[in-house]
Order: sequence, then structure tokens, then C-alpha cells
Amino acid sequence: MVTIDTLRQLALSFPEATEEPHFEKISFRVKKKIFATYDDKLKRACIKLSEIDQDVFSAADKTIIYPLDNKWGKQGWTLIEMEKVHNDLFADALTTAYYEMAPKKLAEKLRPNKDDNS
Repeated sequence: MVTIDTLRQLALSFPEATEEPHFEKISFRVKKKIFATYDDKLKRACIKLSEIDQDVFSAADKTIIYPLDNKWGKQGWTLIEMEKVHNDLFADALTTAYYEMAPKKLAEKLRPNKDDNS
């Protein structure tokens, strides 16, 4: 189980991440782009993934991580059941969402260089 405190702590640990309201939800943004929202009533997070990453994370358990059932889901918006998800899986998914939305230069500060063979 992941709490809002855990979500907030991890989301705000990323460079230039901010917390802002988004309608009746809480949003986490990088450079004004939302990478995650949290719905306190439903105890659910929604994160932005690429289509490939969405498929990979959903493959873990479609009752815990799954695309929104509309056009937003086809664009990578993915729901996470916070009371069911394990911390490690959640942390990986949220980190991936941050990388998806962060400007390339900012994301590269955290992400290891894929071309680095040393």
C-alpha cells in the first residue's frame, strides 16, 4: 500500500517538481506538465506513461495498474490503485512518468546515460 505522503515525498524529490491543485485532485508537475495526479476519495493515482511503458506496468497486474478506459488512456494516462500497489512497483512507475514528462535535459540529470559503456 502506498499513501499520499509516500507519493508526495517521492514526486517532490524529482528536480523542479511541484504540487498544485487540479480540479478536485492533487497534481504533481514538472515544468507545468502533469506527470501524476491523486484522487483522495478513490485512493487512486493517475500517471502519464508512454504506450510501451503503460503496457509493461499494466502487465504486472491489471487490477492494480491499468489504462484509463477512454481516449486519455490511449494517450498513456494510467491508473494505480494505491491501496493494492507495492511500494517498489509504484516508485518505478512514478519515476517513469516523471521521465516521460520532464524536459530531456532535466530528465538526463537523473537517468543514467544509456550510451555510457564505462
